Amino acid sequence: MKTDTPQGTLHPLTLVQQDMVQIFSNLGFTVATGPEMEDEWHNFDALNVPAGHPARDMQDTFWIRGEQGLSAGQAGKLLRTHTSPVQIRYMQQCVAENRDLIKNPIAIICPGKVFRNEATDATHEMQFHQMEGLLVGENISMAHLKGVLLEFFKQFIGEDTDIRLRPSFFPFVEPGLEVDVKIKDKWVEVLGAGLVNPKVLQAVGLDPEKYSGFAFGMGIDRLATMKFGIPDVRLYYQGDARLNQF
Repeated sequence: MKTDTPQGTLHPLTLVQQDMVQIFSNLGFTVATGPEMEDEWHNFDALNVPAGHPARDMQDTFWIRGEQGLSAGQAGKLLRTHTSPVQIRYMQQCVAENRDLIKNPIAIICPGKVFRNEATDATHEMQFHQMEGLLVGENISMAHLKGVLLEFFKQFIGEDTDIRLRPSFFPFVEPGLEVDVKIKDKWVEVLGAGLVNPKVLQAVGLDPEKYSGFAFGMGIDRLATMKFGIPDVRLYYQGDARLNQF
């Protein structure tokens, strides 16, 4: 039976994620997914964040039943703090399949929910959504990274959009960068990125003398807030149908 009653709309985060996936798909990236409950090795160790590394203090982790810092040979369970473990698992799979990354480079995006044990306010939540990207092949450089990100933001925000790169530190990339986007003559920090640290390639069984790559990560919630002007990120997770107004 036909009805004129509105049937609802997609959530703002879904709309933004679909838009982002479409843009990156047009640039040659495919979507990769992984578990939200991870182990310590995939979430930290393989990403050059070993036990005791100060970078772990940057990510307040939800450990499962107090499994932090188990003895050697045991992997503590946790709620993933980023979607980078998906990249690790994907590269491991490519190595297991003996994939030729020169003829068939890795080009993936990893959208998904992540978790941080931190205080909530208008700009922070204990759960949020990220989209990370990875390109690994032969002679991948910073120029490739800048070209991909610039094209993404031109399509996502507008053709006159510009970006700038600033030095920063992340243990899984070297060198590391913060990326700002120019919106209405104002620079806004939107993501972290860099060239994949050789130690990360070694951890998954890839030869860093043969292969190189770049990685980036951006918050879907933050981009949705910019796009729709939503004043409080906590609104995303309260099931309030009035979000349609945005």
